[in-house]
Amino acid sequence: MDVDEVLTRGVAQVLPSKESLKKLMTEKTITLYQGFDPSAPSLHLGNFVGLMKLRQFQKLGHKVIFLVGDFTGMIGDPDKIATRQPLTRPQIKENVKLWLEQAGRVLDFKGENQAKIVYNYDWNSKLTPEEILEITSKITHQQLMERDMFQKRIASDTPIYMNEILYPIFQGYDSVHLDVDLEIGGNDQLFNMLVGRNLMRAMKNRDKFVLATKLLVDKEGNKVGKTTGNALFLSETPTNFYGGIMSFPDEVLTLGFELLTEVDLKDVTDEIKNEPMSAKKHLAHEVVSIIWGKGEADYAQTYFETTFQERKPADYEKLPRAGNLVETLAQLSSVGSKSQAHRLIEQGAIEVNSKKASADTEVKPGDKIKVGKKTFVKIT
Repeated sequence: MDVDEVLTRGVAQVLPSKESLKKLMTEKTITLYQGFDPSAPSLHLGNFVGLMKLRQFQKLGHKVIFLVGDFTGMIGDPDKIATRQPLTRPQIKENVKLWLEQAGRVLDFKGENQAKIVYNYDWNSKLTPEEILEITSKITHQQLMERDMFQKRIASDTPIYMNEILYPIFQGYDSVHLDVDLEIGGNDQLFNMLVGRNLMRAMKNRDKFVLATKLLVDKEGNKVGKTTGNALFLSETPTNFYGGIMSFPDEVLTLGFELLTEVDLKDVTDEIKNEPMSAKKHLAHEVVSIIWGKGEADYAQTYFETTFQERKPADYEKLPRAGNLVETLAQLSSVGSKSQAHRLIEQGAIEVNSKKASADTEVKPGDKIKVGKKTFVKIT
């Protein structure tokens, strides 16, 4: 992938311009970063879009920084409707435990041009009141109030708290502290990235480029990659992740290949147009291959074809017995808790040995459990 494609593929806009960023990239090795909000204990499909763009720059030889927003995460990026519940420091530490292993499936943290991991708590928590006053003096109240979510709050007479107003300033200061050439983020993060650009000019007397990636959305503008009300997380099993991508609407296939893979888009145009099911399987296989490897992608595809297209159980996942059915189901990542196990049983979504189960069902080695339509478990 060359510079032109990296600055075009999956890109909504580059500021001040693609041409000036391309010129800089041909003159020197640039330093760039993207920040990730630790609001969940796993990275998700939306984060994967950013990781793929960072990966492309890394492959071109540029210096990539993976920033964990563990300080800004304690504030939370302001929501359009109401104040977000702030996260505590222990909650954030717990949330990021899996992140580095997950990000390491996409970025190279060990090679010759290894990506760097930083935490913005390390510098933002050490700012003195005098330094905070100096930083905030570079941004006006009018600039911050231009943000659409603040305008919606004002229109609905919903409170806006000072920590929310400070959020884009602290996030923007990350650029100044890291002294980067470029920041990457989703197009919905453009406001925050531009605050950083303004701070860089005011405090460093230099420019910072901003690259906003497209969002994976359907024709109604809803973010794609949602399953049962939750984001499609990288902590899912490869088979469940593959199945999640298979639930994408056909209309987002072209955008999916553009944002989530490295395949030549010209090679999939006819497939998307004429064989959308085949194209969707191709997309799911490519994504799972990047995250978990080709072997897992092959298995996930076989699992999907056998379970959903041929309508018969695929190979059973093996699970040790943990007491009764509820306690055993809680071990599954797709269930995750006893309360969720109870809900699935009450909904009639659980079968043991082809019979509807109840909460007091006891399981024993050799029993076969069907969870919903796509998960099959054998008790060891």
